[in-house]
Amino acid sequence: MYTGRPLDPSTWEVFAELVERNGGVYGGCWCTAYHPREEVPGTGNEAAKHQRVLRGAAHAALVLDVDGRAQGWAQYGEPDELAACKHRRAYDQDAPPRPDWRITCIFVDRQHRGQGVARAALSGALELVARAGGGLVEAISEVTAGRQAQPRFLSSATVQLFEDLGFIRGRQVGKHAWVLSRLVDGA
Repeated sequence: MYTGRPLDPSTWEVFAELVERNGGVYGGCWCTAYHPREEVPGTGNEAAKHQRVLRGAAHAALVLDVDGRAQGWAQYGEPDELAACKHRRAYDQDAPPRPDWRITCIFVDRQHRGQGVARAALSGALELVARAGGGLVEAISEVTAGRQAQPRFLSSATVQLFEDLGFIRGRQVGKHAWVLSRLVDGA
């Protein structure tokens, strides 16, 4: 039903079409919020993200439907590429061991939510991490069991999805937020 592809210069156009179709994602973020800020006069988030992709400094597992249209992604990268800025104050108070990789953002097109796209994106990111040598992968996500969570706050999917794919909870860093980790073997 879905296929996975890495975000790179050859898949930029399908990624960009998905972001544009969804209003720039989270108010025009273009999935740049976790990247270190690069002050380039006259450029916005789209141009900054595109430049990162061209340099190989932005990583994501794209999920494509049978027509080749992207319907979601999971952003991952090394800690220098992606900061742990969600719940940063609580995270830094007792920071866990430095991970090799972080998963910071999982996005699914509004029309395709609840159809396994987030699971496919996260699985794809883990596969790409394995191909890159594996290592300790970290994410911060929220528990949704027993409560109605706003989709806009679930930019990193749910704790339950991460646990289904072998992550374990480390410690709580927000009312519903947890640091999760998983060791991924290299492929």
